[in-house]
Amino acid sequence: MTMIPLRRFTARALPVDDQGRVLLLNGFDPVRPDEPFWFTIGGAMEGAETLQQAAARELFEEVGIRVTAEEFTGPYGTGTIEFSFAQYAITQDQAYFAVRVGQVEVSFEHMEQLEKETTLGHRWWSAEEIEATEEIVFPEDLAAILRRVRTGEGLG
Repeated sequence: MTMIPLRRFTARALPVDDQGRVLLLNGFDPVRPDEPFWFTIGGAMEGAETLQQAAARELFEEVGIRVTAEEFTGPYGTGTIEFSFAQYAITQDQAYFAVRVGQVEVSFEHMEQLEKETTLGHRWWSAEEIEATEEIVFPEDLAAILRRVRTGEGLG
């Protein structure tokens, strides 16, 4: 299959509950449905959005949690990654922003159709659980990022 190159600038939203756990989604690449993984909420900036505005929009679209862009702190991590998903070869610049959410209800109602089809569920994870799991979690340094969120040590 010929891959379609895609370059995007993304905000990753880290909703953190009262116990310091982060909400992750479990899903799969439609090309590799037998290889599920856990991942952070987020997506590409649209139009003239700031990264924090994109994080707020994506948090609502993907899990139904509504917050303002101003409630996000960070970034707690940044980087550029390359991966494939469906028919795309993606190069993605990403920044991780956190928001305290307490007890919230998670809803997939506002997801795009492909997201609904490839998302298996959600779970709240502690840094210790992320480090101890045998399951695949992206990004690989998420436990360290979550610890920076807990201590408030952003990147600037």
